[in-house]
Amino acid sequence: MRTFFKNTLPALALLGLVLGGCQPELDAPKADGGSADFSKYLAVGNSLTAGFGDNGLYLEGQQNSYPAILAQQFQKAGGGEFKQPLFAANEANGSGYLKITGFSNGSPTIGAETANTAMTRGTGLDGKTMPLTLYTGTDNQNLGVPGIRVADITTNGYGLNNPLGFNPYFERLLPAGDLRSYVQYVQERVGTVKPTFFTNWLGNNDVLGFASSGGTAAPLTPVEDFTTKYNQMVDVLTANNAKGLVATIPNVTTVPLFTTVPTAAVIAQVNATPIPAALVPTVVAALGLPAGSALPTGTRFGLYIRTSSATAPVREATANDLLLLPARSVINTPSATSPFPNGIGLVIPGAPAPVAAALAGFANPLPNNLVLDSGEATAVATRTAELNTVIKAAAERKGLAVFDANAFFNTVARTGIVTNGVNNTTSFVTGNLFSLDGVHPTPRGYAIVANEMIKVINSKYGSSIPQVDPNAYRGVKLP
Repeated sequence: MRTFFKNTLPALALLGLVLGGCQPELDAPKADGGSADFSKYLAVGNSLTAGFGDNGLYLEGQQNSYPAILAQQFQKAGGGEFKQPLFAANEANGSGYLKITGFSNGSPTIGAETANTAMTRGTGLDGKTMPLTLYTGTDNQNLGVPGIRVADITTNGYGLNNPLGFNPYFERLLPAGDLRSYVQYVQERVGTVKPTFFTNWLGNNDVLGFASSGGTAAPLTPVEDFTTKYNQMVDVLTANNAKGLVATIPNVTTVPLFTTVPTAAVIAQVNATPIPAALVPTVVAALGLPAGSALPTGTRFGLYIRTSSATAPVREATANDLLLLPARSVINTPSATSPFPNGIGLVIPGAPAPVAAALAGFANPLPNNLVLDSGEATAVATRTAELNTVIKAAAERKGLAVFDANAFFNTVARTGIVTNGVNNTTSFVTGNLFSLDGVHPTPRGYAIVANEMIKVINSKYGSSIPQVDPNAYRGVKLP
């Protein structure tokens, strides 16, 4: 055997060299546009399109927006230059943003970045909104405007610096005093850029504004209004027969803003907390019992919320109610106006309805804007499904690709997503996907979104746009 190896190894080594010399080069498949032309790309949308993250729009986020990543990959298949309204280097922090400033007992402390921002123009004519440094370029191709809803796109003066309120992110894109609506701005961009390909990810804020405020701010956009305006936008974008991709509205309640504070666990913890003896006399008096009485059998603490319901505006929380991320810094903190900590009240199991109502009135509920109650959550889910039907119908009408962001993020919320061996989840801070505002992606999250869009584009148009390595993009930035 030893002799065999002695005699054959050199030959095998030589054979290996010869075979190696004959190996064809295994290059990656050549990128090809298929039936799509990526030479002029235009992106329409809201904060997700602009590259918003960590509750702010800043240069790093803009540079890692999904349109910027898509454009970079499109260029490998004939795509042209892609211009964004980037903040200048000396104002790189744009609107300012949230950042981790340290850790306390293992939990991150989060503060605001306020240096080197682009908010140098004082306050607007409304006396409260801080305008950003105007973008003076005339070549913008990323038309993402944080905060905009489909309901807003035909509103003249939406971006004007006026006393009636305005959107500073749109205002910075317009010449001073410009009263154009967003759809008119897009029309101008379409006429100038003459896009051959576009992406349109509008619609999220038509439900998110309501959901993220616990149902206290912008109402859910009516389906009829959304249908008319969404189709109007798609008609503008396809006026020159451009091909493109539209994206559906994700189920916003699967993001960390709504999932980080687990309602069921909080309820269990509150229910299990003993009532301090010092509080008993106060409770006895509140219940109208003789001084010195013991509490009724089974009396316990309960988690109470204030809802938008006209019939029971204060009630005990259930596991179907969603506690918003900011609630975690409020629940069980001392109150200056109630004997109970914030969010806490008393429950007497089996008490008659009048007694239960009295206990609810005596409780110290979480404010409405920190809770998306079960009824509101149902309304959000229903309206999301209705608006996504409109989006898909518009895509069908124009033969466009559809990135079903709703289906994708629902899957990610259940299972996470592995990228080149790295697991990414929707967990706050540690999951890699969502930034510190609990709603917008990190640069890695945007890279993953771009890859999912590329999959859909390749399938629809027979193209072979290569994907990016998401692991080359950061998750949450640690200090």
